[in-house]
Amino acid sequence: MGELQNDEMVGQRNQVRLKLAAWWEANARDLPWRFGRTTPWGVLVSEVMSQQTQMSRVVPYWTAWMEAWPDAAALAKASTAEVITAWGRLGYPRRALRLQECARVVAERYGNQIPDDYDQLLDLPGVGDYTASAVSSFAFGRRVPVIDTNIRRVLSRVFLGKESRGGAATRAERDLAADVLPFDTAESVTWNQSVMELGAVVCTAKKPLCESCPVSEECAFLKAGLPGLGEKRTRPRQRFQGTDRQVRGIVLGALREATGGGVVSRERIERLWTDHVQLDACIASLDEDGLIEMLPGGALRLPR
Repeated sequence: MGELQNDEMVGQRNQVRLKLAAWWEANARDLPWRFGRTTPWGVLVSEVMSQQTQMSRVVPYWTAWMEAWPDAAALAKASTAEVITAWGRLGYPRRALRLQECARVVAERYGNQIPDDYDQLLDLPGVGDYTASAVSSFAFGRRVPVIDTNIRRVLSRVFLGKESRGGAATRAERDLAADVLPFDTAESVTWNQSVMELGAVVCTAKKPLCESCPVSEECAFLKAGLPGLGEKRTRPRQRFQGTDRQVRGIVLGALREATGGGVVSRERIERLWTDHVQLDACIASLDEDGLIEMLPGGALRLPR
């Protein structure tokens, strides 16, 4: 019985791999950093920008960014104000400064070439396990499991028949991702890309499009009747209105749009948000993060 179950599992995984590869070939979104059309630097930029941001929103920012700073050395030389302004409304602007810190290390330590070693990638400022794995796989074609929210959700549903509950990846989820990764290097890259894409556009958190899914026949979650769907979001919805994050974004937006040297007066700043206690706390946090400069009299500007 154990051997039969094992044979069934192997057959399921092979079918999922074949069907997903064919689906990816026919349906993958035509994003500018895909299909070998950019450098490893371009892949790294896309991955940093796509964190907690929909890829469709990233495209215009990525395109403009790569035109301005086509490699790490170019970004390393940019002013902080230019970097923050180019980041626009992508959110979490601290990522922009970390990306510039990363660019300086790449330019100075690695001769302006993104390292192809996972441990060296992980050692770069602002690069965590997911980004290091994604760049290793998508930019350098390495056989390495890539684990993000979408991939965890798809693998858990298809092979385990249950929801991935979010939070940090569990040991079991990491073991599953490594176990189902194809041994062939090229196939492993396609696998990572296709599973991630399926989770982004078909096997979504709240309303999976099971009728359009290429692996619905192999999906243990669908066969079980979608148990627990909607009980808990894979990524909990975060309140935005009235939060410090909203206030920080408003302040940075005013500074990005400022004319006349980019300085915004204290009077203008105070009109941005009625709760001045919260406003001052957010200004202090922006200053601490290196995203703004505080001038005499309470005026603000982007760092030079």
